[in-house]
Order: sequence, then C-alpha cells, then structure tokens
Amino acid sequence: MSAKNDRIIRALFRQPVDQTPVWIMRQAGRYLPEYRAARAKAGNFLTLCKTPELACEATLQPLRRFQLDAAIIFSDILTIPDAMGLGLYFTEGEGPRFQNPIRDRQAINCLPIIDPEIELRYVMDAIRLCHAELKQELPIIGFSGSPWTLATYMVEGGASKEFQVIKKLLYSEPKTLHLLLEKLSVVIIDYLNAQIKAGVEVVMLFDTWGGILTTQDYYQFSLHYLTKIIQGLHCQQNGKRIPVILFTKGSSQWLEKIAESGCDAVGIDWTIDINIARKRIGDKVALQGNLDPAALYASPENIRIEVASLLEKSGKGSGHIFNLGHGISQYVDPEHVRVLVDAVHELSRSYHI
Repeated sequence: MSAKNDRIIRALFRQPVDQTPVWIMRQAGRYLPEYRAARAKAGNFLTLCKTPELACEATLQPLRRFQLDAAIIFSDILTIPDAMGLGLYFTEGEGPRFQNPIRDRQAINCLPIIDPEIELRYVMDAIRLCHAELKQELPIIGFSGSPWTLATYMVEGGASKEFQVIKKLLYSEPKTLHLLLEKLSVVIIDYLNAQIKAGVEVVMLFDTWGGILTTQDYYQFSLHYLTKIIQGLHCQQNGKRIPVILFTKGSSQWLEKIAESGCDAVGIDWTIDINIARKRIGDKVALQGNLDPAALYASPENIRIEVASLLEKSGKGSGHIFNLGHGISQYVDPEHVRVLVDAVHELSRSYHI
C-alpha cells in the first residue's frame, strides 16, 4: 500500500504530479526548538539516535510544522562505522570522532560484517515506529552514507578539512583502500535492504565528500561502489519499486556518469543551475535540489523570489524534487522554512498543468 501523499514517489519516477514535492535535507535538526528539547531530554546526540522512540519523535517533528512531502528517518551516516566497533563520539565544536580509527590493512580485515537487525536494530525499530505513526500519510526516506564518505571519517578518525590521511592511503595503498570500500559496500547494501524491509519507500545515498576527489579517483573510489550498492538493493518491496536518490556534493562535473549509476534521481548542490543539469542529463533520471541553504536567511519575500526562480529554471513537467543543495543550517528561522515549503507548493502548480 502506497502513502496517501505519494507525490515524491511519482516525481522520482518522473510521473505526473499536481505540484512539485519538497523535503529538506536535515529537516529534523537543531533549527527546531522542539528538536533541541528532545536532544536535551536524551542527554546527547547518540542517545537520541539510538532510542527508537526519540528518533521517531525527531523524525515527525518537522512534519507537524510544515506541509512536507516526505519524512526522512532521524539517524546519522556514522552509525555504520560505530556499529563496526570504531567507537563514535562527539566533541563540542569539533564534530564526530572515533576512538579506533582505521589506519592499516589489519584493522580493515578485523572489521565485522554487521547484521543491521542486530547492531543497528534501533534504526529499524525507529522506522517501524514512524511507519505506524504516519499511517501511510507520507513516505519515509531511508539513507546511508556512501562507502567513500564513511571511509573518510573512519580513516581520518573524524571530520577533516584536508583529508590528508585518507588521501595518503588512496595514493600509497590503493588496494588497501579498495578493501575497506568493498567491505563497507556489503554492509551498506545489507543496511539499506533492512531499511526497505522495515518500511522506507525511498532510499538515499549521501556522498558528502565525493567532490574532493579527482575525476579518475571519483569514478574508481566512489561512483564504482555507489553503482554496486544500487545494483544490490532490493528495490521491489510488496509490489512497489523503491526509488534511489544519489547525492554527491560538488559533483556537477560528473552528472552524466552519476545518472548512469542506476539511480532514479540525482541530487545536485547549488553550484550548478538546475536547467543546465537537466540539459546535460536529459530525461534519464529525476533531479533533486538545489536551493542554496543560505537563501533561507533572506526575507520571506526574497525566499519566494528564490523559489520562483528555481522553479522557472526547472521548467514544466515532473521529475523535480525541490530541496536545498545541502543540509539546512541550525541558525535558520523555522518560519522561513514554512515560507519555502508553502511557496514551492503554491508557485509550482502552474508547471504541472
């Protein structure tokens, strides 16, 4: 049984819709006062992620405020390396860190192939809770980080600006890096398939750091594994096909290749006009994006102008999911998000007649 509002599913399959669907990356997050209250109740971010009832509550919070067209399960891309034994923790002002970073082949060989219904059961339980709470009103998006992006955190030991350690591994021991990426691909396939079985109706792969690679290295160390993951997904569930969104930040030079990965939609950041992206890709896949997140700092009037401009560039017909070009900032006024969502729905109708 499909969600009553299946607008985003139809748009992902480039089928007719009455208005452009919209959701926002990091739509459950620190810009919402109710999220900050839930996080305070949990005590810390990881407890919030790992408590299904709290993760479900965080998932549903933005849906109570805004007429969004999808929920995205509240979690974090680093739950996978944490479940593999790296010891994830968060340091104020520094972001995520790992107690046991991966630095050699022996450490990679020791990484377990986890069972998502055991080590990551809390994610599946949160999905099942959200599925029950939503009562088929909206589809739920499940997600994972890409092998390359997860590897950057695992090898660097956390967030990085220069990516010195993993770039050294890439150039000095490429076979060792491939070993890690191969193992992560197996885990991610299992993880996303478990999310699909638990009830998500869309899956998204976040390749946040793919854009730091050269073209040759992106194809070899990132896109190759993303394609392999898409091929391994159980995209038929209960008679429905599960669409896949692939988002690589900083990837405008590779759009044609990304569109050939087997994904149903390519997420684009704000550094390329959506009409140019469409001309390059054609009608092969849907496009998701791509408002600059900083546009939400503008006045309500100017937010509507920005929305109108992007919709005009996207043009008539289906195959566009409105989103930001990356995650929403914690400093954005929630009322500005309401203006954005309402403007997308109102102003897009004339493009779907």
